[in-house]
Amino acid sequence: MPIPNTTSFHPSMFLLLGIPGMEDQHIWISIPFCSMYIMALLGNGTILLVVASDKTLHEPMYHFLCILSLTDLVLCSTTLPKMLAIFWFGAQPISFHGCLTQMFFIHAAFATESGVLLAMAFDRFVAICRPLHYSSILSPGVIGKITVACISRSLIVDLPFIILIRRLPFCGHQVISHTYCEHMGIAKLACVNIKINIIYGLTVALLVTGVDVVLIGFSYGFILHAVLHLPTQDAQRKAFSTCGAHVCVILVFYIPAFFSFFTHRFGHWVPPQVHIFVANLYLLVPPVLNPLVYGINTKHIRRRILTVILGNR
Repeated sequence: MPIPNTTSFHPSMFLLLGIPGMEDQHIWISIPFCSMYIMALLGNGTILLVVASDKTLHEPMYHFLCILSLTDLVLCSTTLPKMLAIFWFGAQPISFHGCLTQMFFIHAAFATESGVLLAMAFDRFVAICRPLHYSSILSPGVIGKITVACISRSLIVDLPFIILIRRLPFCGHQVISHTYCEHMGIAKLACVNIKINIIYGLTVALLVTGVDVVLIGFSYGFILHAVLHLPTQDAQRKAFSTCGAHVCVILVFYIPAFFSFFTHRFGHWVPPQVHIFVANLYLLVPPVLNPLVYGINTKHIRRRILTVILGNR
Protein backbone atom coordinates (compact mmCIF):
# COMPACT_ATOMS: atom_id res chain seq x y z
CA MET A 1 0.00 0.00 0.00
CA PRO A 2 1.68 3.27 -1.07
CA ILE A 3 1.83 5.88 1.67
CA PRO A 4 2.52 9.57 1.04
CA ASN A 5 5.74 10.81 2.55
CA THR A 6 5.88 14.57 3.04
CA THR A 7 9.42 14.64 4.35
CA SER A 8 12.31 12.26 4.83
CA PHE A 9 12.74 13.61 8.37
CA HIS A 10 9.23 12.86 9.66
CA PRO A 11 6.96 10.69 7.49
CA SER A 12 3.37 11.83 7.20
CA MET A 13 2.21 8.32 8.09
CA PHE A 14 3.41 5.02 9.51
CA LEU A 15 2.23 1.56 8.50
CA LEU A 16 1.27 -0.86 11.28
CA LEU A 17 1.56 -4.42 9.97
CA GLY A 18 -0.29 -6.17 12.80
CA ILE A 19 1.37 -9.55 13.36
CA PRO A 20 3.85 -10.12 10.51
CA GLY A 21 3.78 -13.62 9.09
CA MET A 22 0.29 -14.30 10.41
CA GLU A 23 -1.74 -12.01 8.17
CA ASP A 24 -3.93 -14.88 6.97
CA GLN A 25 -4.89 -15.61 10.60
CA HIS A 26 -5.70 -12.03 11.63
CA ILE A 27 -9.46 -12.63 11.54
CA TRP A 28 -9.22 -15.64 13.86
CA ILE A 29 -6.79 -13.87 16.20
CA SER A 30 -9.17 -10.93 16.42
CA ILE A 31 -11.96 -13.05 17.96
CA PRO A 32 -10.36 -13.59 21.42
CA PHE A 33 -8.95 -10.06 21.41
CA CYS A 34 -12.37 -8.56 20.62
CA SER A 35 -14.06 -10.74 23.24
CA MET A 36 -11.59 -9.71 25.92
CA TYR A 37 -11.97 -6.04 24.95
CA ILE A 38 -15.75 -6.27 25.37
CA MET A 39 -15.25 -7.96 28.77
CA ALA A 40 -12.86 -5.18 29.80
CA LEU A 41 -15.36 -2.47 28.79
CA LEU A 42 -18.24 -4.17 30.60
CA GLY A 43 -16.25 -5.03 33.73
CA ASN A 44 -14.60 -1.66 34.24
CA GLY A 45 -17.75 0.22 33.24
CA THR A 46 -19.72 -1.76 35.83
CA ILE A 47 -17.19 -0.97 38.56
CA LEU A 48 -17.32 2.76 37.78
CA LEU A 49 -21.14 2.78 37.68
CA VAL A 50 -21.54 0.83 40.94
CA VAL A 51 -19.01 2.88 42.93
CA ALA A 52 -20.35 6.21 41.60
CA SER A 53 -23.96 5.30 42.43
CA ASP A 54 -23.39 3.98 45.97
CA LYS A 55 -22.23 6.49 48.59
CA THR A 56 -21.28 3.69 50.99
CA LEU A 57 -18.47 2.77 48.58
CA HIS A 58 -16.83 6.19 48.68
CA GLU A 59 -13.79 4.94 50.60
CA PRO A 60 -10.06 5.01 49.72
CA MET A 61 -9.96 1.46 48.35
CA TYR A 62 -12.90 2.10 46.02
CA HIS A 63 -11.49 5.46 44.98
CA PHE A 64 -8.29 3.74 43.85
CA LEU A 65 -10.38 1.03 42.19
CA CYS A 66 -12.19 3.68 40.10
CA ILE A 67 -8.87 5.24 39.05
CA LEU A 68 -7.64 1.75 38.13
CA SER A 69 -10.77 1.10 36.04
CA LEU A 70 -10.44 4.43 34.21
CA THR A 71 -6.76 3.71 33.52
CA ASP A 72 -7.61 0.23 32.26
CA LEU A 73 -10.20 1.66 29.87
CA VAL A 74 -7.64 4.10 28.49
CA LEU A 75 -4.96 1.40 28.28
CA CYS A 76 -7.00 -1.05 26.19
CA SER A 77 -9.06 1.51 24.22
CA THR A 78 -5.90 3.24 23.00
CA THR A 79 -4.77 0.11 21.16
CA LEU A 80 -7.60 -2.41 20.63
CA PRO A 81 -9.85 -0.43 18.21
CA LYS A 82 -6.90 0.26 15.89
CA MET A 83 -5.68 -3.33 16.19
CA LEU A 84 -9.13 -4.68 15.26
CA ALA A 85 -9.31 -2.23 12.34
CA ILE A 86 -6.00 -3.65 11.08
CA PHE A 87 -7.20 -7.25 11.48
CA TRP A 88 -10.66 -6.71 9.97
CA PHE A 89 -10.26 -3.97 7.36
CA GLY A 90 -6.52 -3.79 6.69
CA ALA A 91 -6.47 -0.25 8.08
CA GLN A 92 -2.70 -0.25 8.54
CA PRO A 93 -1.81 3.45 7.99
CA ILE A 94 -1.65 5.73 11.01
CA SER A 95 -0.59 9.36 10.89
CA PHE A 96 2.73 10.40 12.41
CA HIS A 97 1.00 12.52 15.07
CA GLY A 98 -1.62 9.84 15.64
CA CYS A 99 1.16 7.33 16.25
CA LEU A 100 2.85 9.64 18.76
CA THR A 101 -0.48 10.25 20.48
CA GLN A 102 -1.15 6.52 20.78
CA MET A 103 2.39 5.95 22.09
CA PHE A 104 1.98 8.68 24.71
CA PHE A 105 -1.33 7.37 26.05
CA ILE A 106 -0.05 3.78 26.17
CA HIS A 107 3.02 4.68 28.23
CA ALA A 108 1.17 7.26 30.36
CA ALA A 109 -1.66 4.82 31.17
CA PHE A 110 0.85 2.08 31.99
CA ALA A 111 2.81 4.36 34.35
CA THR A 112 -0.42 5.56 35.97
CA GLU A 113 -1.67 2.01 36.48
CA SER A 114 1.65 1.03 38.02
CA GLY A 115 1.33 3.91 40.49
CA VAL A 116 -2.29 3.01 41.29
CA LEU A 117 -1.34 -0.63 41.95
CA LEU A 118 1.31 0.65 44.37
CA ALA A 119 -1.29 2.89 46.05
CA MET A 120 -3.70 -0.05 46.38
CA ALA A 121 -0.95 -2.22 47.88
CA PHE A 122 -0.27 0.56 50.40
CA ASP A 123 -4.00 0.79 51.11
CA ARG A 124 -4.11 -2.95 51.91
CA PHE A 125 -0.96 -2.63 54.04
CA VAL A 126 -2.53 0.12 56.15
CA ALA A 127 -5.88 -1.73 56.39
CA ILE A 128 -4.26 -4.96 57.61
CA CYS A 129 -1.17 -3.75 59.49
CA ARG A 130 -2.43 -0.40 60.86
CA PRO A 131 -6.23 -0.79 60.99
CA LEU A 132 -6.73 1.62 63.91
CA HIS A 133 -4.97 4.43 62.01
CA TYR A 134 -6.53 3.72 58.62
CA SER A 135 -8.81 6.76 58.42
CA SER A 136 -6.13 9.15 59.70
CA ILE A 137 -3.38 7.86 57.39
CA LEU A 138 -5.56 7.64 54.29
CA SER A 139 -7.56 10.80 54.75
CA PRO A 140 -9.37 12.39 51.76
CA GLY A 141 -6.55 14.93 51.43
CA VAL A 142 -3.92 12.20 51.28
CA ILE A 143 -5.97 10.21 48.75
CA GLY A 144 -6.21 13.28 46.54
CA LYS A 145 -2.46 13.90 46.73
CA ILE A 146 -1.69 10.27 45.88
CA THR A 147 -4.01 10.43 42.85
CA VAL A 148 -2.46 13.68 41.60
CA ALA A 149 1.04 12.24 42.17
CA CYS A 150 0.25 9.09 40.13
CA ILE A 151 -1.10 11.06 37.17
CA SER A 152 1.54 13.82 37.33
CA ARG A 153 4.39 11.33 37.49
CA SER A 154 3.14 9.49 34.43
CA LEU A 155 2.85 12.72 32.41
CA ILE A 156 6.27 13.96 33.50
CA VAL A 157 8.13 10.75 32.65
CA ASP A 158 6.26 10.23 29.35
CA LEU A 159 6.57 13.70 27.79
CA PRO A 160 10.29 13.10 27.02
CA PHE A 161 9.28 10.10 24.89
CA ILE A 162 7.50 12.50 22.51
CA ILE A 163 10.51 14.84 22.43
CA LEU A 164 12.97 11.99 21.86
CA ILE A 165 10.95 10.64 18.93
CA ARG A 166 10.40 14.04 17.30
CA ARG A 167 14.14 14.70 17.21
CA LEU A 168 14.78 11.58 15.12
CA PRO A 169 15.00 11.54 11.30
CA PHE A 170 13.35 8.52 9.66
CA CYS A 171 14.71 8.79 6.10
CA GLY A 172 11.49 7.40 4.65
CA HIS A 173 11.26 4.35 6.95
CA GLN A 174 7.57 3.93 7.73
CA VAL A 175 6.77 0.26 8.41
CA ILE A 176 6.22 -0.76 12.06
CA SER A 177 6.02 -4.52 12.55
CA HIS A 178 3.54 -4.32 15.41
CA THR A 179 -0.13 -3.82 16.22
CA TYR A 180 0.40 -0.43 17.91
CA CYS A 181 2.93 2.37 18.27
CA GLU A 182 5.35 2.14 21.17
CA HIS A 183 8.50 4.10 21.88
CA MET A 184 11.18 1.61 20.84
CA GLY A 185 9.14 0.27 17.94
CA ILE A 186 9.12 3.78 16.43
CA ALA A 187 12.68 4.69 17.45
CA LYS A 188 14.12 1.63 15.67
CA LEU A 189 12.93 3.08 12.33
CA ALA A 190 15.23 6.09 12.72
CA CYS A 191 18.32 6.35 10.53
CA VAL A 192 20.52 7.74 13.33
CA ASN A 193 21.87 6.45 16.63
CA ILE A 194 19.05 5.94 19.17
CA LYS A 195 21.24 5.35 22.23
CA ILE A 196 19.54 8.19 24.15
CA ASN A 197 16.12 6.64 23.50
CA ILE A 198 17.35 3.26 24.73
CA ILE A 199 18.92 4.71 27.87
CA TYR A 200 15.85 6.79 28.75
CA GLY A 201 13.48 3.88 28.11
CA LEU A 202 15.50 1.60 30.38
CA THR A 203 15.74 4.33 33.03
CA VAL A 204 11.96 4.74 33.12
CA ALA A 205 11.41 0.97 33.21
CA LEU A 206 13.89 0.41 36.04
CA LEU A 207 13.66 3.58 38.16
CA VAL A 208 9.92 4.22 37.85
CA THR A 209 8.16 0.93 37.18
CA GLY A 210 10.91 -1.13 38.82
CA VAL A 211 10.72 0.90 42.03
CA ASP A 212 6.94 0.43 42.07
CA VAL A 213 7.42 -3.34 41.85
CA VAL A 214 9.92 -3.32 44.74
CA LEU A 215 7.64 -1.20 46.95
CA ILE A 216 4.63 -3.38 46.12
CA GLY A 217 6.72 -6.40 47.09
CA PHE A 218 7.63 -4.80 50.43
CA SER A 219 3.96 -3.93 51.09
CA TYR A 220 2.79 -7.48 50.50
CA GLY A 221 5.73 -8.81 52.48
CA PHE A 222 4.54 -6.85 55.53
CA ILE A 223 0.97 -7.94 54.81
CA LEU A 224 2.07 -11.58 54.69
CA HIS A 225 3.86 -11.19 58.02
CA ALA A 226 0.73 -9.67 59.57
CA VAL A 227 -1.54 -12.37 58.09
CA LEU A 228 0.59 -15.14 59.58
CA HIS A 229 -0.07 -13.65 63.01
CA LEU A 230 -3.85 -13.50 62.65
CA PRO A 231 -5.61 -15.39 65.47
CA THR A 232 -7.70 -17.83 63.41
CA GLN A 233 -7.04 -19.99 60.37
CA ASP A 234 -10.27 -18.78 58.76
CA ALA A 235 -9.05 -15.17 58.91
CA GLN A 236 -5.68 -16.23 57.54
CA ARG A 237 -7.31 -18.14 54.68
CA LYS A 238 -9.49 -15.18 53.67
CA ALA A 239 -6.53 -12.79 53.79
CA PHE A 240 -4.35 -15.18 51.78
CA SER A 241 -7.11 -15.63 49.22
CA THR A 242 -7.56 -11.89 48.72
CA CYS A 243 -3.87 -10.98 48.69
CA GLY A 244 -3.00 -13.99 46.54
CA ALA A 245 -5.44 -12.90 43.86
CA HIS A 246 -4.03 -9.36 43.97
CA VAL A 247 -0.46 -10.61 43.60
CA CYS A 248 -1.43 -12.79 40.61
CA VAL A 249 -2.99 -9.81 38.80
CA ILE A 250 0.06 -7.68 39.59
CA LEU A 251 2.36 -10.36 38.15
CA VAL A 252 0.22 -10.63 35.00
CA PHE A 253 0.56 -6.86 34.59
CA TYR A 254 4.31 -6.50 35.16
CA ILE A 255 5.86 -9.71 33.75
CA PRO A 256 4.63 -9.28 30.13
CA ALA A 257 5.44 -5.55 30.30
CA PHE A 258 9.04 -6.11 31.37
CA PHE A 259 9.37 -8.94 28.86
CA SER A 260 8.28 -6.54 26.10
CA PHE A 261 10.54 -3.72 27.33
CA PHE A 262 13.67 -5.84 27.48
CA THR A 263 12.91 -7.83 24.31
CA HIS A 264 13.04 -4.60 22.32
CA ARG A 265 16.56 -3.95 23.59
CA PHE A 266 18.12 -7.36 24.17
CA GLY A 267 15.78 -10.11 22.96
CA HIS A 268 16.71 -10.37 19.30
CA TRP A 269 16.33 -14.15 19.62
CA VAL A 270 12.61 -13.85 20.47
CA PRO A 271 10.34 -14.50 17.46
CA PRO A 272 8.47 -11.29 16.52
CA GLN A 273 5.09 -13.04 16.75
CA VAL A 274 5.79 -14.04 20.37
CA HIS A 275 6.94 -10.52 21.23
CA ILE A 276 3.83 -8.93 19.73
CA PHE A 277 1.46 -11.36 21.48
CA VAL A 278 3.14 -10.74 24.86
CA ALA A 279 3.21 -6.98 24.27
CA ASN A 280 -0.56 -7.08 23.82
CA LEU A 281 -1.13 -9.16 26.95
CA TYR A 282 -0.15 -6.43 29.42
CA LEU A 283 -2.49 -3.99 27.65
CA LEU A 284 -5.51 -6.28 27.59
CA VAL A 285 -5.37 -9.04 30.22
CA PRO A 286 -5.15 -6.75 33.32
CA PRO A 287 -8.17 -4.65 32.21
CA VAL A 288 -10.12 -7.93 31.99
CA LEU A 289 -8.90 -9.38 35.30
CA ASN A 290 -8.82 -6.26 37.49
CA PRO A 291 -12.63 -5.81 37.71
CA LEU A 292 -12.99 -9.48 38.64
CA VAL A 293 -10.23 -9.63 41.25
CA TYR A 294 -10.41 -6.16 42.79
CA GLY A 295 -14.07 -5.43 42.17
CA ILE A 296 -16.50 -8.31 41.87
CA ASN A 297 -14.42 -10.34 44.33
CA THR A 298 -15.08 -7.55 46.87
CA LYS A 299 -18.15 -8.35 48.96
CA HIS A 300 -19.72 -4.85 48.98
CA ILE A 301 -19.39 -4.38 45.22
CA ARG A 302 -20.65 -7.89 44.53
CA ARG A 303 -23.72 -7.22 46.67
CA ARG A 304 -24.38 -3.94 44.91
CA ILE A 305 -24.10 -5.57 41.46
CA LEU A 306 -26.52 -8.33 42.49
CA THR A 307 -28.92 -5.73 43.84
CA VAL A 308 -28.88 -3.83 40.56
CA ILE A 309 -29.32 -7.00 38.51
CA LEU A 310 -32.21 -8.24 40.66
CA GLY A 311 -33.75 -4.79 40.71
CA ASN A 312 -34.20 -4.71 44.51
CA ARG A 313 -33.04 -1.18 45.20
